[in-house]
Amino acid sequence: MTRSTPISETVTLHVPFRIVKRGGKKEMQMPECATHSQRTDNTLVKALARAFRWKRMLESGEYATIAELAEREAIAFTYMARVLRLTLLAPDIVEAILEGKQSSDVTLKWFMEPFPLEWRSQMALLS
Repeated sequence: MTRSTPISETVTLHVPFRIVKRGGKKEMQMPECATHSQRTDNTLVKALARAFRWKRMLESGEYATIAELAEREAIAFTYMARVLRLTLLAPDIVEAILEGKQSSDVTLKWFMEPFPLEWRSQMALLS
C-alpha cells in the first residue's frame, strides 16, 4: 500500500472507558454498568485499542511501514507486529474481550502466539 492509496473501508471501534490515576499509574476503567461476573482484561483491551489505532495510522498512509511506525512509537518492531495481529480477530471475539466475556485463559500473552486467521477456526479454538 502506498501513501496515496485511499482506504476502501473504515472500521470504527468504540471502547467506552475512562482513565483514572491509581498509585501514580494511569489505569483504564470500564463503565459502572459492567457486571462483577465479567472479567475485563484491561491489558488485552488496551492492546486491542493500540492495534486498531496503529492499523488506522498505517492504512491512512501516515506511516509507510510497520518498522517506521514502531520507531516513531518507540516500540520494538516484533512486538508491534504481534499486537497488530489482534486486528485480524473475529468481531465476535473482539466483542467478547471488550465485554469481559472471554475465558480466563485468553490473555494478551496467549494472543502473542500465532493463531488461525480464519474466523471460524479462531472461534473453534477459543470455544
